[in-house]
Amino acid sequence: MTELSDRENELVSAHEQERPARELGGALKLGVWILGGLLSVYSLVVVFRPVEALEHRMTFLAVALPLVFVSYRSGMGSWLRRRLGRERPPSEEPPRRDRPGVADWLLAAASLAVLVYPLLDIDAFRDRGSGAALTDLDIVAGLVLTGLLLEAVRRTVGWSLTIICILFLIYAYYGAYLPIDWTIGHRGFDLGQIVSQLYTGTEGFFGVPMQVAASYIILFTIYGAVLDFSGASRFFIDLSFAAFRRSRAAPGRTVTLAGFLLGTVSGSGVATTVSLGSVAWPVLKRAGYPREAAGGILAAGGIGAILSPPTLGAAAFIIAEYLRVSYLEVLLYATIPTILYYLGIFLAIEIDSRRFSTHAVQVDAPKAGKLLLRFGYHFSSLILIIVLMALDRSAFQSVVIATAVAFALSFLDPEHRMGPKRVGQALAKGTLEVLPVTAVCAAAGIIVGVITQTGLGLNLADIIVDAAAGNLVLTTFLSAVAVMLLGLAVPVTASFIIAAVIIGPALFALGVTQAEAYMFVFYYAVLSEVSPPTALSAVAAAAITGGNTYKTMMMTWRYTLPAFLVPFAFVLTPNGQALLGQGPIGTVLLMTVVSAVAVAALAMATGGLSGWPERLLAAAAAVLLLFLELVPIVAGLALLAVAAAVHLVRSRRKDPA
Repeated sequence: MTELSDRENELVSAHEQERPARELGGALKLGVWILGGLLSVYSLVVVFRPVEALEHRMTFLAVALPLVFVSYRSGMGSWLRRRLGRERPPSEEPPRRDRPGVADWLLAAASLAVLVYPLLDIDAFRDRGSGAALTDLDIVAGLVLTGLLLEAVRRTVGWSLTIICILFLIYAYYGAYLPIDWTIGHRGFDLGQIVSQLYTGTEGFFGVPMQVAASYIILFTIYGAVLDFSGASRFFIDLSFAAFRRSRAAPGRTVTLAGFLLGTVSGSGVATTVSLGSVAWPVLKRAGYPREAAGGILAAGGIGAILSPPTLGAAAFIIAEYLRVSYLEVLLYATIPTILYYLGIFLAIEIDSRRFSTHAVQVDAPKAGKLLLRFGYHFSSLILIIVLMALDRSAFQSVVIATAVAFALSFLDPEHRMGPKRVGQALAKGTLEVLPVTAVCAAAGIIVGVITQTGLGLNLADIIVDAAAGNLVLTTFLSAVAVMLLGLAVPVTASFIIAAVIIGPALFALGVTQAEAYMFVFYYAVLSEVSPPTALSAVAAAAITGGNTYKTMMMTWRYTLPAFLVPFAFVLTPNGQALLGQGPIGTVLLMTVVSAVAVAALAMATGGLSGWPERLLAAAAAVLLLFLELVPIVAGLALLAVAAAVHLVRSRRKDPA
């Protein structure tokens, strides 16, 4: 495989160092890995020997939350120095003692105490909560856990979500002081009532988001870790480089395919972008791609990891819980939008290969056929997940069985054979990778709990509908903007949860089905990772390529444009549900073809045509086609034909020969 230059290694290292996770060592690292491994084992066992919901979620968090404080830095010291203007130059910065301090151990101990305390007599604790007869110790423990979760979220994902949670708590307590004619006012709740809502049942900290983290997500991160340790990641990258060899568009296609395959292992847009970029950027550079275009391809391929079956992102598991449908059904919802997403990227790459005059690059990789014959078994566990769910196995059991199969198949490759040590590492990695999501899901319970307790969700839904004057198009547009703005501040999972409980009811009120509304919110929550001005995946890609960050964001936005428009189709049009695989098979196929033509028109509008008149015509054609109705489809095809004709005429005038 191609090696990184020193400069590229520096960029990747700089990006990695921005992460708050500690680099533990020695006995402490071993202890953390043992605890992580045990939590993974517990999660696997619970699949076949279920535990009562509240008890299971509390037990999971009782191990995960202390691990957060041990494994993640506080960062408060450097933050205060920056605010006070006393930050020292890197040359004068003392070596980091990357070990937990006294405060970290105290927070970890407090986390364990407030979560084990209810487990000592879970039935009595639940009864006190349901009967609003909490003791003073219950209230103190609940308030302490609230503070601990806020700190855990701050450490793992930053201040934005922390501040939002605090504002919701203030709203719950002081809502009675809001003007009586305000729609969002309520009677107000005291500390006991708030703690009862958040701490003693499954409406707050231990609600659906926490259930998803402690079941779906942990199982899939374990599966991804086993795939990684068994050599699947290397195989996916090698296969991608072997699949496209001679075409000048091959390097860009290769990166996109590799991002899709790696996403089955990581399930994270930023992680996939970084993992892929360290290998793929030198190849893209040799092919002649500008830094910003290469970064756009890397980020678009990385974000596809969250949009693509069979793993999708954490929010997709929450959709399954909210809709009370199988995870397989959510995968079916995502299949056609995923095809359209990658079609848009491939068309844009084909256009750019001509625009940038890129060329084929010879990469030292085995032939695709040879790789498939030798290592193609890595696909078997992915296929097995789908097959088992189709046979009515639960998603939990399916992924556990697939994990066991991936483990067994690792013995076919001596280099990646999973002995006891590698099994332990994979189990520990599965837990450690889910820690930030666990903190986010538990803290998101504050928002969901307050919204449920105060009725804020329905009130805000009324405000959105009233602001749009009951117009579905305007409501959908405002909803998309709201989700994207929310996604600029908080992670994908948190932005989906918040938007689902606030914006979802606004769409329901105007006749949008739950599946359409939740999938719409899901896509816009994910796309916040490639939307300026934050665009985390694009920032990661720019750090690797050394390109201009803003230009990289705009290139990423261009590559992912179909994913921004297609969700409007399945919310606004009667035939839009066909894009979620709903309806007669003939209608589904026809609407998929029409949407594919619309995606092609978008690609022409954003780079495939040379002049603005034909670009505007192609853009208008794409919008009309996405109405998915007979008259707009005919009009869209006519406009697209006119755009192509104008392009041909203008091209001949420029080049008479």
